[in-house]
Parts: sequence; C-alpha cells; structure tokens
Amino acid sequence: MNVELRHLRALAAIGDEGTITGAAHVLHISQPALSRTLDQLETRLSTRLVERTTRRLELTEAGRRLRERAHRVLREFDDALAEVATGPRPLRIGFPWGSLGRHTVPLLHSWRAEHPDTPLGVRRCDDPEAELRRGGLDAAFLRKRPAPGSGLEALALYEESRMAAVPEDDPLAERATVRLADLAPRPVAICATAATTSAELWPEEARPHTFEVANVDEWLTAIATGDSVGVTAESTRHSYPHPGVRYLPLADADPVTVQLVWPHTPTHPATKALRDHAARLLRRRPPLTGSAVGGSARAAAMSP
Repeated sequence: MNVELRHLRALAAIGDEGTITGAAHVLHISQPALSRTLDQLETRLSTRLVERTTRRLELTEAGRRLRERAHRVLREFDDALAEVATGPRPLRIGFPWGSLGRHTVPLLHSWRAEHPDTPLGVRRCDDPEAELRRGGLDAAFLRKRPAPGSGLEALALYEESRMAAVPEDDPLAERATVRLADLAPRPVAICATAATTSAELWPEEARPHTFEVANVDEWLTAIATGDSVGVTAESTRHSYPHPGVRYLPLADADPVTVQLVWPHTPTHPATKALRDHAARLLRRRPPLTGSAVGGSARAAAMSP
C-alpha cells in the first residue's frame, strides 16, 4: 500500500471544501489532477472514500475517519519541518467562548513565569474538540467531556456555576437569584457554539421556546435588546460583561465541570507539564454561589 502525503492532502482538502473545484483551488492544482489523485488513493486502499453526485461531493464514513487522521498527520509533518527551520513551536491551547473566566489570565501568567521557554499559542475556536482530533490544538479547556472512542483524554479541573443572563431592565434583573422556571416563559437564546446549554436543562413539560444564534455577540445582543434571556457558565460574565445584560446565579441548575482535554498520543512534549500546571492551579476550585456571584455579577454587568 503506497499512500503518499499528496493523497492525504487531496482528501483533506476535498473534505474541507466539499467540491473538487474548491479543493483544487486550495491545493493550487488542476481539477483533473486532483481527481486522479483521489482515484489513486481509493484504488490503493480498495475503499470508496468519496460519494460523487452531480452537485457536490460527500465523504463516506471511511473517508471522514481518514480525513480526520490525515489532518493530524499533515499537521505533525508540517510542524516537524517548521521546527527544523525555526525551532520548537508554541504549545497550542484552545478555549471556547468565555475561556476560563477569572482563571484565564492567572493561568497564562503563571505558565509564562514557570515555563519561559515554552510559549503558549492561545486560540478561541467554536469547536476545540474537532481541532484536537485534527491536530490543530495540543490541548483545550472544555465544558463537556469528550465522547468515548474520540482518541482524547480528559482531566476534570473544577466546577463552574451556571448563570442566567437577562436584560438589565427586565424585572428578573432585580432579584438576587433566579430559577429555571422563572426563565421558561421567555424565549431563550442558545448559542450555536455552546456545548452545555440546551432546552433539556428544563423539565420536558416546562421547556421554553428556544432559538439559535451564531455566536456570543449575537447572543448578547438578543438578550440586551429584550428579545430573549440566556443561560451560560459563570465565566461568561468575566469575559463578556455587557452594559445591557445582567448576570444572575441560577439556583436550581447543576454546575458545569471544566475539563482539560488532550490527544491520547500527545502532540507536544509540554502537554504533561500543562496538565500538571492546570491541576495545581485549578483543580477542585469550588463554584461561586449565592450573593458572592450576585454582587460581582451586577458589577460586571454594569461595567462599560
């Protein structure tokens, strides 16, 4: 079986772009050349990787699995070449929206002080778990444990309270805490990139109307203008204070567990050091509750 890097690059590009035209443009080769490369790969593997229709291409299950591995292999190969030319690369870590809230800056500052020769490359991305599987990240802080069989390891660090986000002129904004039932009569905005909030937080017989928005900016705008309320993790109020949004503790919602996640086979030699560093600084931190969150949430929401 003679599979070359050009075959993997072809499959990865086709899967990413969805068309031969788009993939050929990204790879700077002709469409016929790309089609021949794909045919060679399928022939050498004796496996159909792409289903072809008149309008677009769709990867088969085998093609999707190989594409994910191909991204990782290609990333590691490119990294190895770059390290030869420029030296060791940064340790790439990913955050979803909200990052680690009040813990983000202390974690990054202490890492820089203790590991000055290993800089961190910090990225906010909508799907850090997918980037881990592709090799685009070396580790990520997530609020959802990866699925079994994903090839990822996880370390639970601490629990984070859930918060309600309401317009500042909403009657609920004057309360110290709220309950899920208080939010149910109102539309609830769900951010497409949020892994921990859905209508299933509420009992089946009392679920609110929900609608999806694309990102945190749209989520905040929908709440500030009175079109909806929202539910989020406590870190959001630190990372996204908004003059029109009041964050309040949710009295009857389970906390969210923050996890450090990395590939089963680490992609950076400093991965273990990051795991130990995060565990020492963050593990078993109790969630903020009650008036402590309420008071600071109000101050955060009124910040310019």
